Amino acid sequence: MTREAGVALPSYTQLCASGELGRRIEHAYEILHHCTLCPRDCGVDRLRGEEGYCRAGAEPVVASWTAHPWEEPPISGTNGSGTIFFTHCTGRCLFCQNYPISQLGVGCQVTVPRLAEMMLELQDRGCHNVNWVTPTHFVPQILAALPLAIKGGLHLPLVYNSSGYEAIETLRLLDSVVDIYLPDAKYADDTVARRLSGFGGYVRANRAALQEMYRQVGEELLLDEHKLAVRGMIIRHMVLPDGLSGTPQVLAWIADELSPFIHVSLMAQYFPAHRAVGDPILGRKITSEEYLQALAAFDAVGLERGWRQTYCEAEG
Repeated sequence: MTREAGVALPSYTQLCASGELGRRIEHAYEILHHCTLCPRDCGVDRLRGEEGYCRAGAEPVVASWTAHPWEEPPISGTNGSGTIFFTHCTGRCLFCQNYPISQLGVGCQVTVPRLAEMMLELQDRGCHNVNWVTPTHFVPQILAALPLAIKGGLHLPLVYNSSGYEAIETLRLLDSVVDIYLPDAKYADDTVARRLSGFGGYVRANRAALQEMYRQVGEELLLDEHKLAVRGMIIRHMVLPDGLSGTPQVLAWIADELSPFIHVSLMAQYFPAHRAVGDPILGRKITSEEYLQALAAFDAVGLERGWRQTYCEAEG
């Protein structure tokens, strides 16, 4: 169902050598003067200290960088995915399991050269890729770090791990830079998306973003001889209590508008965290019946590839 990569793939090193990466970095920093990196279009001048909804400034802020063993199997492999968890977020999920990082600002401000060093340190530790987690609001700084990391010998696949709330202009800066897209498709209803996560116009923005990611890397997850992902796309969808995530509609759109052959990671791991604790609906885990309904929806729309957690894993 997933074929092995047999040919060399387009590389961010080639973009760097041609000068195209430099041009994109310049454009990305121009955006920071009137920030429109995400669909919120805050328009603040982050290079002059102004803060928008995400509260990010001119320098990247990192909460942690480590080998992560719990991503999807072709991402984590045996040595782990080299995750760099960025502080702040373009959303405000009531149930965010990483809310100290995303909403309370836990993390340390670093320089662009230090960010490049982190990528190289993860490579030196034997990680299979560099995995940027919640990177949207720091795309210019990430791009600026890449030439330094490339000069230091970076050669790993690059993973863009996000909420899926993306601006097309930002994603186009990443064309032929990102090897593997790992976005969420969280909701099928804008009212729910705004109430639970503070996202305005999530469904339209998310679906346009998924289509752009699909255009860039295609439907097929390419693996190397060690069964590790080197290029492609995995869409994550977490099932929420009481059908709030709109799972049947989300999965149907993916199958119909993108491809039934895209890998989908259907997650049963929801638990109440942050402001969801004590909520009459969000204050519980999903039931076995709710997850069985999600599994049935996965099959009903003809999706053929991906990962489906068992309910006992969700309870564990």
